[in-house]
Amino acid sequence: METTEDVLAEVGPRLRRLRQERDITLTALAEATGISVSTLSRLESGKRRPSLELLLPLARAHGVPLDELVGAPEVGDPRIRPRPRKMHDMTVLPLTRRPGGVQAFKMIVPVRRWTGETQTHEGYDWLYVLNGRLRLHLAGRDLILEPGEAAEFDTRLPHWFSGEGGPAEILSLFGPQGERMHLRAKPRQK
Repeated sequence: METTEDVLAEVGPRLRRLRQERDITLTALAEATGISVSTLSRLESGKRRPSLELLLPLARAHGVPLDELVGAPEVGDPRIRPRPRKMHDMTVLPLTRRPGGVQAFKMIVPVRRWTGETQTHEGYDWLYVLNGRLRLHLAGRDLILEPGEAAEFDTRLPHWFSGEGGPAEILSLFGPQGERMHLRAKPRQK
């Protein structure tokens, strides 16, 4: 069984790996967290013991849960039980558990009456229709999306959506402004 000292000894290398995987310099991380470059360097090398005051801003800056930073062992039942909530007239089930970055939701969108009103807000949205049909009014265009179809758009564009002929079940990936959905693929080896 791992001791507390063993777990803490792995935090530094884990922090360095995470920073390097994200291609972030110590200077950029220091600016994002308010932690000095020297403290970050000592944390990564294991010369400084991690504390909650240091780990919380690092978890926030990297957009990962705190237990991922410290390598906390899995405990209890691994199943998650997100609770659906009502947002306006939709049922929304959050699927993402970490703060910041792209957020995933499963949504049930009822049939709505078109009033001519649209909404705009900061962000970028990717919608995928699982079941039913979705009517998407986007920047003056009216589209009907069938199961298996997706739409991707900047949410600063005027938009509105509704179930068409019945409720639509969709997946929504919503990200901060400028953060578009894309696949990262490794180059093929010849």
